[in-house]
Amino acid sequence: MNLEFTPEELAFREEVRTFIEANYPKHLGDTGMREDLSREDFVAWHKVLGEKGWSVPAWPEQYGGTGWTPTQRYIWSEENARVNALMPLPFGVSMVGPVIYTFGNEEQKAQHLPGIRSGETWWCQGYSEPGAGSDLASLKTTAVRDGDHYVINGQKTWTTLAQYADWGFFLCRTAPDAAKPQEGISFILIDMKTPGVEVKPIKLLDGGHEVNETWLTDVRVPVENLVGEENKGWTYAKFLLAHERSGIAGVARSKRGVERLREIAGEELLDGEPLINDFDFARKVSQLEIDLAALEITELRTLAGEQAGKGPGPESSILKIKGTEIQQRLTELTLEAVGSYGTPYYGNIAGLSGDEGSNQYPIGPDYAHHSAATYFNMRKTSIYGGSNEIQRNIITKMILGL
Repeated sequence: MNLEFTPEELAFREEVRTFIEANYPKHLGDTGMREDLSREDFVAWHKVLGEKGWSVPAWPEQYGGTGWTPTQRYIWSEENARVNALMPLPFGVSMVGPVIYTFGNEEQKAQHLPGIRSGETWWCQGYSEPGAGSDLASLKTTAVRDGDHYVINGQKTWTTLAQYADWGFFLCRTAPDAAKPQEGISFILIDMKTPGVEVKPIKLLDGGHEVNETWLTDVRVPVENLVGEENKGWTYAKFLLAHERSGIAGVARSKRGVERLREIAGEELLDGEPLINDFDFARKVSQLEIDLAALEITELRTLAGEQAGKGPGPESSILKIKGTEIQQRLTELTLEAVGSYGTPYYGNIAGLSGDEGSNQYPIGPDYAHHSAATYFNMRKTSIYGGSNEIQRNIITKMILGL
């Protein structure tokens, strides 16, 4: 594999860099240090990219994709990571969009794909339930046919940012007596404004509102919102998860994170010397960089396969495992580097700060203030998208043939 950029690719990188510098919304700043993002903030860059025609680079050109090569898509990710850009959320672009253009009918494509491309329509994911996480096939939410509608009842959990969602894609059980649990599941699109849909916040330890419970009580959904065939939803769900897991790897972001870690370790002192000069700490950083370089090559091979018409397969499980492990190690080393300055700071969060309305600022350098919160938040990455234990089972069966 030739890792040198061609003159054309270097020109493309310059085009992308110039476009980002000129058009990335300045008010967003470094979103890695922000906890007050609104719906409008989340979609601001997405809408700019939609107007440019760059919001869905991985899609086929016939549905609005850019037609970029794997290397160009790699460059695109690198340049956005360089400025820590707030990228389009994956629920529409990387998850339900590919399902709709692959398995949906023409009416569904016409109705939903334009809003995903433009950023006008916000999607959420209704997969996990209180008793069905990694064992997703045990889900209990039901969809019962009643004339031209399904009547849906059940509960979903960890529905990320559903408080902003216009639409959701849900896995529902349509054949409770199927021989295998996976055979009785359907993939259904639900307008989140439909009567009977209730989104309840799950408040996190730091007071943040990122995830939700979604309750479905006698929700009547038109049959035409079924994607593909009834009881074939498990096939579509696996297809979607392969796309999700490939994106979870986050190689470009981790590379920028390692650069930032080296900068921090150059500022922090241990026994009067920069921490990065400490042999043990430098060894851990170097090993992280080695593992990240190997993951980067694996991601490039996967992108090349997609370009050749081969969708992401079980190799996406490798990307998910190694990508999330690297992300967790990176945040752990960052927290280690900042030391006591990483102690969680709760600001004006009622009930946690001890001094509501306080204007006190956390102690220590700016780069330390969110290191603990990021570390704890990233513990989830080895669980969502299918736990890493499940991914190892997939690799064992699908790749090793055991």
